[in-house]
Amino acid sequence: MSTTTVVELENLQSKSRYRAAQFSATSTKSQSSSTTALQTSQPKNTAPSSTYTEMSSHPQPTQSSKSTTLSQRNVSNAASTKAPTTFSRTSPNWLSSFTFTNKYLTPENVPSYALRVALWGFYTVVQGILGSGLWVLGHECGHQTFSKYKVLNDSVGWVLHSILLVPYFSWKITHRNHHKGIANMRTDTSWVPFTRLAYTKYFGTTLENVIEYAEDTPIYTLFYLIAHQLITWPVYMTLMAGVGDAWFEKQEKMKGNPNPPRNEDGTIVQNYEFRGSHTNPYSPHFTPRDAKFIFITDIGLAITWAFLLYVGYNYGWANIAVWYGIPYLWVDHWLISLTYLHHVDGTLPPYNPSQWTFVRGAAATIDRDFGFVDRWFFHNIIGTHVLHHHVSIISHYHAARASEAIKPVMGIHYREDQTGKGMWNFLRNFWRNSKACSWVEPSEGARGGGKDILFYSNRIGVGVKPVEMKLE
Repeated sequence: MSTTTVVELENLQSKSRYRAAQFSATSTKSQSSSTTALQTSQPKNTAPSSTYTEMSSHPQPTQSSKSTTLSQRNVSNAASTKAPTTFSRTSPNWLSSFTFTNKYLTPENVPSYALRVALWGFYTVVQGILGSGLWVLGHECGHQTFSKYKVLNDSVGWVLHSILLVPYFSWKITHRNHHKGIANMRTDTSWVPFTRLAYTKYFGTTLENVIEYAEDTPIYTLFYLIAHQLITWPVYMTLMAGVGDAWFEKQEKMKGNPNPPRNEDGTIVQNYEFRGSHTNPYSPHFTPRDAKFIFITDIGLAITWAFLLYVGYNYGWANIAVWYGIPYLWVDHWLISLTYLHHVDGTLPPYNPSQWTFVRGAAATIDRDFGFVDRWFFHNIIGTHVLHHHVSIISHYHAARASEAIKPVMGIHYREDQTGKGMWNFLRNFWRNSKACSWVEPSEGARGGGKDILFYSNRIGVGVKPVEMKLE
């Protein structure tokens, strides 16, 4: 039996940020004692994933005790290959679309009020897409892949994210921790799912019984998604929601409580406090040396808020709502939906610490197709996310080529949505996963380390009925 060898990230990181590597690795025979990361077949309670290959044939990558070899060939070099002008698709268009719309969509040019409303509505959608492209460029700056100059990267990232009311340096720090602990139920800082017990306690037994009968109806799913898209980002920024137990444990210890309260399953009781805000230099997310960067972040946000208040006061609050407010909500929508679908899927298992490794965690993400919008405006962030979590120093303009190069290396461990392509399929998956992925728990009958490999499940009959459990 052969397994795909583990890519040595340290070797790759020693290369230039402007070189997209073409990977190849040899296969080595596993020792008879080595096992795959899953250790169990497809769990009965895993949410279905349409045409995905079954998890039983998708074992998670494991680290081999034998040495790994890696050969690399440069497929591009910034010194000889000019990088695409990324701002040409986002920044000028973001400003020019506002200028054009504000100049020509007037009562004089478009007498019909209904038509003007429709066109301004279309403007908000376009601005939301272009603004999301700016967010992705700020994300590139946070990973130091925008340029080879750190000061330039952080300056551009601070400006772009501040314009979008994103706390740049704060987000950069927590996002770095997300990459370090991806899919680790204890240390991850993004999209850490509820356990079965936490989910039940969060809703309560009475509310749970009420929701159970309505949760599969389209109207419930619609209202759930609207609320999800409106509040997830601000709640994450202010209350430390969606992060692992380690950060809540640190929060309690910062309050002088060395023994924080725990649930019956041993997890920390999560208290959501403003102490965990991304604007608080003393948040559990940060260390004392981070404080100055959090202050700089807050200054950027204050400048943007001051400008918005000035424009609203002088030009009208309805105007600022259309010019900035609604496009901002669209940016939040795309940010939440694309990151959600990167990390939440019935085929992607999170891990408790005993079974987690970096390679397993990095493989617990999935690439999806979003059509020309991703390629032209979102800078390939949706279709190259698996690569990004394995090697985050590859720039977005080399990511598509590098993703193709790692597929034969990862083999069956590479995840790509096979249900369809384009924006409509992306949104359909968003709808499906929001119903099918409610909490995580071990597969039924799991033993030993398999109990620390978790899978998504639900209460509404999507997939096999979850394991029977009574709440005391």
